[in-house]
Amino acid sequence: MTSKLDSPPSYEEALQHPKSATYPYQPQHGSHLPPPPSYSPSPGPGVCLGPPGYWGQSSVYPQPSMCAGPGFSPAGMPTTVPTLSAGLPASNSGEMEDFLSSQWESTSIRHAFIKKVYLILSAQLAFTFSVVAVFTFVDPVRLFVIRYPGIYWASFVVYFVVYCVLICCKEPRRRFPWNLLLLGVFTLALSYMSGTISSYYDTKAVFLAMGITALVCIAVTVFCFQTKVDFTSCGGFLSIAAVLLMIIGIVTTIVLYFQYVPWLHMLYAAIGALVFTLFLVYNTQLLIGNRELAISPEEYVFGALSLYVDIVHIFLFILQVSGAATE
Repeated sequence: MTSKLDSPPSYEEALQHPKSATYPYQPQHGSHLPPPPSYSPSPGPGVCLGPPGYWGQSSVYPQPSMCAGPGFSPAGMPTTVPTLSAGLPASNSGEMEDFLSSQWESTSIRHAFIKKVYLILSAQLAFTFSVVAVFTFVDPVRLFVIRYPGIYWASFVVYFVVYCVLICCKEPRRRFPWNLLLLGVFTLALSYMSGTISSYYDTKAVFLAMGITALVCIAVTVFCFQTKVDFTSCGGFLSIAAVLLMIIGIVTTIVLYFQYVPWLHMLYAAIGALVFTLFLVYNTQLLIGNRELAISPEEYVFGALSLYVDIVHIFLFILQVSGAATE
């Protein structure tokens, strides 16, 4: 707490008593002040823009050194104009090059991942449709499957178990060669199941289903690589559609057990083909990786598995529609 003697004198006292020892900023040129300078529109650095009559007077209160504040620099120091790059290095070309190289590296990794997935998928589809052709064109094999339906149910159990292992357990599908081994067993089981189902239909219906499935897959792939619509954010909608498809399938099975209704069976197959086409769009955009959600490049087995299951189910549903139409 300061006393009254310690406080600085007023402006009038400073003019009347220029040699007062209590005020630290005393004028050194007598009691008469020099005339104020003429107006200058651009005062130099260090000049206090105070009240009129005190510009440029270094010995009159306030001192130029005390005018430092926000936006002003102290006397004797060069003024600088702040820019948008304040706080950043003068040259960030190295950082930009690192950013572009990382982007290019991630893009190349994604392209290699897509190629690997489609190579695995091509091998799976080639094997599956070869098995379907054997069960369709070779009469002894087709008659054997029709005579012993337990073989079909055994393939369905193996397919379901391996599918659950690949979906739920991440470690087996990431470690080589266990991932390819499980994928091979799954492909064998699903191919055998598709072949046994195809053996119950006419050859014309099987060929028609293959052609329509190929056209649908090509159209979906081109659409996913060209469109800007993000289907990866529709996972909840697809889950609801899958549950509704399962409920419709149970109802259709019960109705067909007691009374055969041809149009109901075809309606269920058409809805199933549509739902799995939407799943194919969803999984293809997950594979591309330029949407809200994406598959990790390490999950090439999971990516190939998702597309393979969608395509085979589209084929099976279209086969039911074409088979009922040909009959």
